[in-house]
Amino acid sequence: MHTPNFFPLWRQVTRLFYGLLLVAGFAFTTACNGTSGSSDNGAASGPGPLMIALADAQGDFLSYDVDIVSLTLTRADGTVVETLPVSTRVDFAQYTQLTEFLTAATVPSGKYVKASITLDYQAAAIVVEDTVGNPVTVNTIIDEAGNPAGVMEMSVGLSNTNSLVIAPGIPAHLLLDFDLAETNAVSFDASGVPSVTVTPRLIAEVNRDKSRLHRVRGALKKVFVDRSGFLMAVRPFRHLITDPEDRFGLLPVKTHDRTIFKVDGVRYLGVAGLEAMLVVPAMTRLIVLGDFRLNPRRFSARAVYVGSSMVGDGLDMVTGSVMRRAGDVLTIYGASFAQGGDGLTRRSIVEVLLAETTIVQKQLSDENFTINDISVGQRLTVFGALTGETATALTMDATDGQVHMWLSSIGGLRVGAAGTPLVLNLRSINGRPFSLYNFAGTGMDMTSDADPANYQVDTGVLDVSAIGADAVVRARGFVTPFGSADPDFTAITVIEAPAPTNP
Repeated sequence: MHTPNFFPLWRQVTRLFYGLLLVAGFAFTTACNGTSGSSDNGAASGPGPLMIALADAQGDFLSYDVDIVSLTLTRADGTVVETLPVSTRVDFAQYTQLTEFLTAATVPSGKYVKASITLDYQAAAIVVEDTVGNPVTVNTIIDEAGNPAGVMEMSVGLSNTNSLVIAPGIPAHLLLDFDLAETNAVSFDASGVPSVTVTPRLIAEVNRDKSRLHRVRGALKKVFVDRSGFLMAVRPFRHLITDPEDRFGLLPVKTHDRTIFKVDGVRYLGVAGLEAMLVVPAMTRLIVLGDFRLNPRRFSARAVYVGSSMVGDGLDMVTGSVMRRAGDVLTIYGASFAQGGDGLTRRSIVEVLLAETTIVQKQLSDENFTINDISVGQRLTVFGALTGETATALTMDATDGQVHMWLSSIGGLRVGAAGTPLVLNLRSINGRPFSLYNFAGTGMDMTSDADPANYQVDTGVLDVSAIGADAVVRARGFVTPFGSADPDFTAITVIEAPAPTNP
């Protein structure tokens, strides 16, 4: 559906830095002072909007709390622009599949050739899993030289296909990927005491349409029903909504006819949600879940939570793999967490209650799904309300929340000869042993429940005919909806992996 142009608003906002994102990492920027661009920089004069995002690949860290003290951009003429308004503490482990806006600001026009971020590990709080999945606090954090990790700067060049050019009125997007698994080596001594060696590095992507879900927290400034959107003041993490200064900037948000709104507990769809927001007082807190889109560049909302529809300082959230399902209760295992108004509570296991009212969405698809699509082995993120904890698990109510299903990965040995349907002797799901998963209820009846020794993979048009018996196979895709196996898994990619070698 065609929607009215909303982005002339960019020119109406003076402190606008189109979004800082946090993905299992973080992204930050804020309005900053600087001279206008010149012809030496190959861009028009005047500041331009930029979205900066941070990401992190999936790892086995339950928490990775580090202080970010600086994030700078270096222009081709040598000008250095500081984009972080205040030092901010971030848990990188929370954002493997999620990006979070940290700040919005304007950046002087020009071509930027480098991005740098400075982390302070002196008060870092890192928790990892041991061999059986229990959380263990890391007290020894060192750099490559074996010295205690302190203040570290990491930089990445911006050139060629990753050139970053800021121009007036044109929003730009910079994703900085901080890969925890690749930049941190975890080791345990004979007594089971962990240590982490940090070798920070960044990967930059400019103006890429990523499949990650974006979250932005803040306060409502103004609604524009005729422009299909609204303006919000960014308030990331635990920063107070009542802060009178918009130090993290202002962000325009686009909505569409399928955007879901929850306004003070009442659900709306599309323009009805914007109309409901018209009577909401300015500076009412809200959370937006959405996507960064190209052509034109914009932040497009999937769901908007306003006022009493929010939990604490934000929706509680867990992420991990479904290890079992009993009726409408999921048991989620992995790098999971919940964040409410009282800080962070972490457990390796979370029990989540679903209902038909739970919103379900899927990576790589704009369609809406139902809770029936969620089965054992599916990797997902759940937004809901933390309700308590037992001796072994957190409990969460997502009956009025959201579930986002992400691509899952499986690995195993091929059963059967080349040319036959792909069947695996399953060894792992999402990097964890298959023995952790309970497949009861995954099939149309008990005899059809997924069998790890004969795990059926639908490969569609993928050519797997050359993969022979006992070959090591890895696949990415989605688990078959609950109660409908077999097949047990629908693959999007399949590769024959090198056979493991013994030391």
